[in-house]
Amino acid sequence: MAKCQRNNIGSLVLDHSPSNAAGHFRLWTSFSTAAFRRKLFAAVSCGGSSRHHDHENDMLSSPSSSSGTKKASAAVTQSSTSEPVIKNSGGEKKTVSERNGRSDKLSDLLSIAEVESEMETKKKVEALEEQKRVVREMQIEDQLNRKAAACHVRLLAKEDSGARVTLAMLGAIPPLVGMLDLEDVESHIACLYALLNLGIGNDMNKAAIVKAGAVHKMLKIIYSSNAPSPSVSEAIVANFLGLSALDCNKPIIGSSGAIPFLVKTLQDLDHKSSAQAKQDALRALYNLSIFPSNIFFILETDLIPFLLNALGDMEVSERILSVLSNVVSTPEGRKAISNVQDAFPILVDVLNWTDSPGCQEKVSYILMVMAHKAYGDRQAMIEAGIVSSLLELTLLGSTLAQKRASRILECLRVDKGKQVSENYGGNLVATVSAPICGSSSSSVNPGKACLEETDDMMSEEKKAVKQLVQQSLQNNMRRIVKRANLPQDFVPSDHFKSLTSSSTSKSLPF
Repeated sequence: MAKCQRNNIGSLVLDHSPSNAAGHFRLWTSFSTAAFRRKLFAAVSCGGSSRHHDHENDMLSSPSSSSGTKKASAAVTQSSTSEPVIKNSGGEKKTVSERNGRSDKLSDLLSIAEVESEMETKKKVEALEEQKRVVREMQIEDQLNRKAAACHVRLLAKEDSGARVTLAMLGAIPPLVGMLDLEDVESHIACLYALLNLGIGNDMNKAAIVKAGAVHKMLKIIYSSNAPSPSVSEAIVANFLGLSALDCNKPIIGSSGAIPFLVKTLQDLDHKSSAQAKQDALRALYNLSIFPSNIFFILETDLIPFLLNALGDMEVSERILSVLSNVVSTPEGRKAISNVQDAFPILVDVLNWTDSPGCQEKVSYILMVMAHKAYGDRQAMIEAGIVSSLLELTLLGSTLAQKRASRILECLRVDKGKQVSENYGGNLVATVSAPICGSSSSSVNPGKACLEETDDMMSEEKKAVKQLVQQSLQNNMRRIVKRANLPQDFVPSDHFKSLTSSSTSKSLPF
């Protein structure tokens, strides 16, 4: 052990000069500075050099030195031909070349990412400069350049949400709204669609467009002496649709006079509106009907009768029912629906022909609200044959439609019970128990006279119910007579007849 720890520096680096009479040692002159540094490092590194020499001497002196020498030479040969092995923290063995290869791949990936980041940054800078240039061009006086810039904004904001934000921050909205004052149709189309694209999915831009006065400028184009072209009208309808989706814009658009224009576009009396414009107008009216104050402006038009009569169209029925669902939330809206001729037969008929869960849920909601609020509407529903449709809906409809149908049936059942109790119970009892008869003939048989007078004032339905009650009581009396073994030709007395005639509907089995 002591042998392994010995550092034989003298044998490697220092030596005594035999010619030195004083016995002092000196450095060996044949070593260069670099060679001396390597020798010194090998000597002081825990005796590595001496242990190497001692290990070689031990191998030579041992009996199996020849075999040891062969193994050592084989190991040296193998180590010289194979790559060194390195263990990582997980215990996996990897060669130096593999590790260097992975390091090279990582450095390549990092360099590629750095290049891509630089390219992306460069593109963003170029896009920002382009957007600044476009906004500057919209602020100049040249009308052609402004129109070209508006078309460019339309393309930039079509599918890039980041460009919408940046262009709005750079101030693109006010000059676009200002272009609506021009008389050029192409300029109107360019700026309208640019504003439409800037507002897609961006509530701040929608609010900024309305704040800049776009609604009133668009209505000015519509109601100008020169009627706008169908393409301009379609672009304005599309803008109203997008802007009305924001809650804070609903009262502004509704009170501006846009609703009559949208209703006119939907009705298409002059056959100038496209199918897309009609759909956009209906959806915009739905957005505006969400705000309760706009219901008043909707009722000033003839939209409700038009919507009810258009319910047969499967493509728009669900959207129409959505508008009516908002209208029915106000008393004025319910009254407007009730005043439409055949409104309830039309709504009940929707339950019969539609299989759409959305239509079933919406029309059942409309009928449920109206049945809950007004007695006259319940009677109109019963006359329209709603009961059978509701019973079918409770079995085959969606879960929400089933619940709403059940509530309508319950409301109708309670109302029917009250009607039977009040009309056929309380009124008839009052006429029998407290007859008011002032004639001389009534003193002989006041009950009979009052009943005859009452029969004259009864409706046909009440008379039929009274006749059924009398027949039921007479049949019961015959069974009683038969059980008592009385003669079959037994004739009830006049007093019994008067009792049966004055009986009420309380004996009916319901």
